[in-house]
Amino acid sequence: MPTEPTSRPPDPWMNDEHTKLYEAALAFAREALASDMITNDRDHVFDREAWRRCADFGVLGMPVPAEYGGMGLGLSALLAVMEGLGEGTRDQGLLFSLNAHLWTNSIPILLHGTADQRTRYLPGLTDGSLIGANAASEPNAGSDIASMRTRARRDGDVYVLDGAKTFVSNAPVADLFVAYATVNPALGAMGITGFIVERETPGLTITRPLDKMGLRTSPMAEVVFENCRVPVTNRLGREGRGLGVFESSMEWERGCILANCIGVMRRQLRDCVHHARTRKQFGQAIGKFQSVANKLVDMKVRLDTCRPLVYRIGALKDAGRDATTEAAVAKLYVSECYVKSCLDAVQIFGGYGYMTEQQVERDLRDSIGSTIYSGTNEIQRTLIAKGLGL
Repeated sequence: MPTEPTSRPPDPWMNDEHTKLYEAALAFAREALASDMITNDRDHVFDREAWRRCADFGVLGMPVPAEYGGMGLGLSALLAVMEGLGEGTRDQGLLFSLNAHLWTNSIPILLHGTADQRTRYLPGLTDGSLIGANAASEPNAGSDIASMRTRARRDGDVYVLDGAKTFVSNAPVADLFVAYATVNPALGAMGITGFIVERETPGLTITRPLDKMGLRTSPMAEVVFENCRVPVTNRLGREGRGLGVFESSMEWERGCILANCIGVMRRQLRDCVHHARTRKQFGQAIGKFQSVANKLVDMKVRLDTCRPLVYRIGALKDAGRDATTEAAVAKLYVSECYVKSCLDAVQIFGGYGYMTEQQVERDLRDSIGSTIYSGTNEIQRTLIAKGLGL
């Protein structure tokens, strides 16, 4: 496959530091995260060795301060790294698992955990010895987290959790769960409370694994809490403030997962242009046909309009400002552009794009999830409308 020229024009969304991080992440992903993805995707293989390499490279500690073994990077720097990883590896399931670990475990514990919780859990989450998962969605309460039914009943110095969670990314391999339950369903959002639950806690059960359309190398399962006794010292944040804990991580998650998507879109455009220049039909390169050229133009326009929306989130968070609406705008627009570009890529490659061997069809399968995870696009429209005062 073609590679980009060694000398690229200045990028308005990256400073020199960010450019170096992007290039380092791109080179690392191309070298260390190359695998037989056709087989791994078919067999739903979670690549633990690749996870370890990512930890050694520093990916799992990027937003974590040095005192806990991390790099202490700001969000703009993280976006540059994630874009490079997204472009450099075809294992988007692995990157999805990394994001789930970072933004639903490391960030909530860093921002809302006690000093003891940060000391106890962040070093392991940073060096890769612990894998994190997020137990929030429920069978009847997906994006509507305030309607969850999992109960947390205080009993002396423990909380007793009872309920079921679904769509739990990393659950089959996780060592640590950030879980959410309500202390009183009548309180709605004000009853939601966060907890740190270790895998071996009695009453926590990982039940059936879930088979997915895409991102198959990121394992997913259902989780059941049955008389699961969690120490009060493992409550994450104040009682009844769990929704704030959850939402604070979403700004980070939406931005960084979208940066992965942008990396894929960049690699995809490069591959499609190469194919359009070299694939001959009717005596000329197919890129000479306007119907093909227009698809490539649309892919270029989508890429160039998506990147500013994502990097705007980083600039706002690095300045200490709220980015709830901006993250929702980016999530909505980038995910829909991502799917459209993947569809165009399949069409440009034609019959080859439909074949597993070319690895174009998997991009399309992986992309569909971007309109659903981190809050469905319907929820993003609701958030944007709220930001407009509607």
